[in-house]
Amino acid sequence: MEDIVIIEKIKNIQAEQQRRQNNNKLQTYNVGDKVHLKQIEFHKTNKKNRWVFGGNRTGKTECGAVEVVYLARGVHPYKPNKPSTSGWVVSLSTQVQRDVAQQKILYYLNPDWIEEVVMLQGRKDSLNNGVIDYIVIKNVFGNLSRIGFKSCDQGREKFQGTSLDYVWFDEEPPYDIYLECKMRVIDKSGFLFGTMTPLKGLTWVYNEIYLNNSNDSEVWHEHIEWSDNPFLPQEEIKQITQNMSSDELEARCYGKFINSGGMVYSEFDEQTHIIEPFDVPKEWYDNISIDPGLKNPLSAHWYATDYDGNVYVIAEHYEAEKDVNYHASKLHAVSDNLGWPRNSNGMLNALIDSAASQRTLSSVKSVVELFYDLGVQVNPNVNKDLFSGIARVKSYFKSASGEAKLFIFKNCTNLIREIKSYWWAENDRPQKKDDHALDELRYFIMSKPQTYKMQVVKSPIQKDKERLIKKLKNNAKRL
Repeated sequence: MEDIVIIEKIKNIQAEQQRRQNNNKLQTYNVGDKVHLKQIEFHKTNKKNRWVFGGNRTGKTECGAVEVVYLARGVHPYKPNKPSTSGWVVSLSTQVQRDVAQQKILYYLNPDWIEEVVMLQGRKDSLNNGVIDYIVIKNVFGNLSRIGFKSCDQGREKFQGTSLDYVWFDEEPPYDIYLECKMRVIDKSGFLFGTMTPLKGLTWVYNEIYLNNSNDSEVWHEHIEWSDNPFLPQEEIKQITQNMSSDELEARCYGKFINSGGMVYSEFDEQTHIIEPFDVPKEWYDNISIDPGLKNPLSAHWYATDYDGNVYVIAEHYEAEKDVNYHASKLHAVSDNLGWPRNSNGMLNALIDSAASQRTLSSVKSVVELFYDLGVQVNPNVNKDLFSGIARVKSYFKSASGEAKLFIFKNCTNLIREIKSYWWAENDRPQKKDDHALDELRYFIMSKPQTYKMQVVKSPIQKDKERLIKKLKNNAKRL
């Protein structure tokens, strides 16, 4: 009889353990034969302002919800030791909160962890069908953590006055609400993180997060596309894509920002072309290229080329409202740090925009001459043809065989920013804005030997001219 009682107790314990395991969905997240590597990268980074730009069904919302539960429970695999006792989940509306972010949070919250739920709408016995104000959960340190829910349709005033450990934005919030939430995490040195599909075009997120115009070292982002999600069936991908336009695919599949003109360097891929700095062999050192500026930024980059013809951008100087003396001193300082070679005259060699040869009424010497006097021998004989230059750079981002031949050290932040913000305008020319680094990139690439046939990028106007000339020639033959 006693044995039967012991067996029953063991069965009850096992049943309870199984029930708890079934309820703890957090244990099954990214575990097994398939893992979502981009989700893991998001969880691993320690940056205080991090964002995932992903298409639909890429797993972006999943990692946002799991991050919240990790922080609230105090079980974060990459940020251990203490729970985040207060945070917000911010959705665009209460309906979106109920249907998306709230559902994901509840999926990963074991009911045994929940201490209290306060509702805005609906009943506590039907959480999935109501709108939650906040959830109080037990963390692993024996204390309580609070997950609050906010919606942007409540207005900025509802986001004031609270100190928080984190804020998760499920999709892009209005800028004023983002700024208000940024203030909420300052006291506790907390986190902001967002997961979104960039469907609204070139908004504040594009400038402040994707381009990181302020060069904030705490800003981080990544793109997640369908191919990154190992749990998304190929048949489903095919079904989703069959009726989408190319712009919709860019945003909904690849999580990329779009505008009406499109990126000039659409071949550019951050995962491929931006690399960690390494010790470049001095035999690879090639040339410095400069786009001069006084009020506008002067942009200079140091280029290396390996034995296979691959180009590496390894250092940059980029500064506005400085004179030639200042820029020359910076060129020498960066070159000294790299161990960059001098020519037989003990001077630095560099390429420069041909406009630097011109003298102005305010100066008896040209920029070329001024640099020469300061130990920088610049060569203004560069090929400035815009469309052939763009085509050459494109071929280095992605060759005819699909290979990348241009790699940029991640510390060259201004060049990277300009590449990402370089768009075609309505007149079939690139927008003339923030292109100083891109100009001198073209000068350098056009100075390299052409080892394969280059496909020149022609504007619609050029194509129309060619068609008209051909038509006139045919008419002349008939006569």
